[in-house]
Amino acid sequence: MATKERYSARAQKHSNACARELLLLMDAKKTNLSVAVDVTSQAELLRIADECGPYICILKTHIDILTDFDASLPAKLTALAQKHSFLIFEDRKFADIGNTVALQYSAGIYAIASWAHITNCHVVPGEGIVKGLATVGVPKGRGLLLLAEMSSRGSLATGDYTVEALRMARRNREFCFGFIGQRRIEGLEAFDGEEDFVYMTPGVQFGSSGDGLGQQYRTPHEVVYDAGCDVIIVGRGIYGSGNAAENAKRYREAGWAAYEKRL
Repeated sequence: MATKERYSARAQKHSNACARELLLLMDAKKTNLSVAVDVTSQAELLRIADECGPYICILKTHIDILTDFDASLPAKLTALAQKHSFLIFEDRKFADIGNTVALQYSAGIYAIASWAHITNCHVVPGEGIVKGLATVGVPKGRGLLLLAEMSSRGSLATGDYTVEALRMARRNREFCFGFIGQRRIEGLEAFDGEEDFVYMTPGVQFGSSGDGLGQQYRTPHEVVYDAGCDVIIVGRGIYGSGNAAENAKRYREAGWAAYEKRL
């Protein structure tokens, strides 16, 4: 089982270069923490990325909420990613037809594919969305996550939707290497052969069950050890109050301890 293997051993099972790089980085750096930096200014984004960089494997962004975005920012983020050895995940949640998402991914003011190692999409539009994004991402060595489940209360990403996300990922392994989800879903439908997917889970925080706007929280232990997921995504629990670097260090230690325990 994937949950009983080290990240670095699992890397060899992935045809996607981005997935291999991530899994090797996680073991080498001893972190399965992603910080989700949902802020509205470049300065704050760059500050948090730099302070938390030593403790994370992924910086997760929402680039379109910045009020002062300009064309210099991607290079600054890339420099921090190289300085601290983390990957950048633009949480774009694409949700349109293939041709449109290919343009949204490659062009416009953000040109996401030029700097984000990882992005994600809904499967509501059908498999054309994956094919469209792949025309841009595969030549650049990028990786895609499918939204199999969400952490918000009342999410409709359940049942047949989740199963279809699994099927799409299986058919597009050169680009799709994992899921945004709350648990491992390979067991929902039998598969003839060996497979490995990376699971990234939002809604992780110590000492809180929710935020009043539908978000539901779990602890690193619940996500990594109990549910068997791979990357914990933490936002306000790290930079919402206190010292961001110290908070990131605490979440990193908890996430890594849960991973070591499950091996």
